[in-house]
Amino acid sequence: MVNPIQALGAFTLRQVFSAGRLGMFFIYTIRGIIRPPGKFWPTVKQIEFIGTKSFLVIGFTAAFTGMVLALNGYYELTKFGSEGWLGSAVGVSLVRELGPVLSALILTGRAGSAMAAEIGIMRIEEQIDALECMAIDPYSYLTTPRFLASIIALPLLACFCDVIGIIGGYAIGVGLLGANGGAFWYSLTTSVDWSDLSMGLVKSVCFSVLIVWVCTYKGFYAGVDEGSFGPEQVGRATTDAVVASSIAVLISDYVITSIML
Repeated sequence: MVNPIQALGAFTLRQVFSAGRLGMFFIYTIRGIIRPPGKFWPTVKQIEFIGTKSFLVIGFTAAFTGMVLALNGYYELTKFGSEGWLGSAVGVSLVRELGPVLSALILTGRAGSAMAAEIGIMRIEEQIDALECMAIDPYSYLTTPRFLASIIALPLLACFCDVIGIIGGYAIGVGLLGANGGAFWYSLTTSVDWSDLSMGLVKSVCFSVLIVWVCTYKGFYAGVDEGSFGPEQVGRATTDAVVASSIAVLISDYVITSIML
């Protein structure tokens, strides 16, 4: 009976230690906002990488998501003679849920994995240790610009996703299926209000914090727990970062929705 109890205790201690380290990592990242070096140009560079280079894939995804919503919504609404509310169905679904969540998941796969891999490579090549030897705060230098850039970029990407998705839904619902264009826009503008927009923006900000927090943390401590540093640890850290941040996004989506409804 002793060995299972020891294993359980060791597992519990590891989880408590990891949770504490994760919390301190977030505090150090926030602290880095006011610590040198300057954050303006590194943040601008990260905005270009996180935001600008994600426009194409998010626009493509949003367009076809809006098309599918319009296609399915039209055939369901025609059963009740309510196809005039197609714009409402498409708009509310995108603004409240699909826009922020799709943007966050795409950002996780495209930019979050790159953050974890880049910082993980710096860890195994001892570049992070070199920064500490030169009295440069690695959190301020590596994670804070990515944190600031993500908070700025993801809400904008979510809004872009909403707009492109609604245009795609209009193209299919009105242009292909023959729904009334005036009714589409009327139901959209009367159904989507500020509470829906604020929910989408709050979700985007929370998702951006979670994505950067988890992905940079996994890369920063790649191989540390194992005590070995190599390409295998970087790959494992990148995979763990994408999986953990995606799960965190979905869980927080439910929590925020239940609070703000």
